[in-house]
Amino acid sequence: MPHAYGVSDEEFRAAMARLAAGVVLVTAHDPEEGARGEDVGMTATAFLSVSLDPPLVLISVREGSRMDELLSRQDHWAVSLLTEAQNKTAGRFAMKARLSDRLLFQELPHTRGDVSGAPLVDGALAAVECRTEQRVTAGDHTLVVGRVLATRLTHGESGPLLYYSGRYRSIR
Repeated sequence: MPHAYGVSDEEFRAAMARLAAGVVLVTAHDPEEGARGEDVGMTATAFLSVSLDPPLVLISVREGSRMDELLSRQDHWAVSLLTEAQNKTAGRFAMKARLSDRLLFQELPHTRGDVSGAPLVDGALAAVECRTEQRVTAGDHTLVVGRVLATRLTHGESGPLLYYSGRYRSIR
């Protein structure tokens, strides 16, 4: 169906499918869920660096999603940049009717971030721990700008996980 500007949903989706994007796992710890809290995760391709001074990044989360709701009240979160070998992890956290996050994190090797308290994926290319600086409503998504408080780099040989034309891919 065409929008007021003449582009249809299908045309827009087809155009955006031609943009290769890195795949990340956004995580946060919800201290209000259960006796010890609960970890929440979401696969994303809308993640980018905004500024080097101060160090700021941006993620885009679907408005009204569990992650959007959590990040509206929890200002510390993390992003793990996934490797090409972690495509199953990306797929599991992207499924709409998925297992509970608690079960997904039980199967995922991770460590807890010292600053954010959020799970950081073991073996990821890098991880950043952030504190929310700003939230901006943008259509059906919320843009969350975070100040980077800590980083973790790995020294592996694996390449990044990419998403292109509706599939996970590698650059090799």
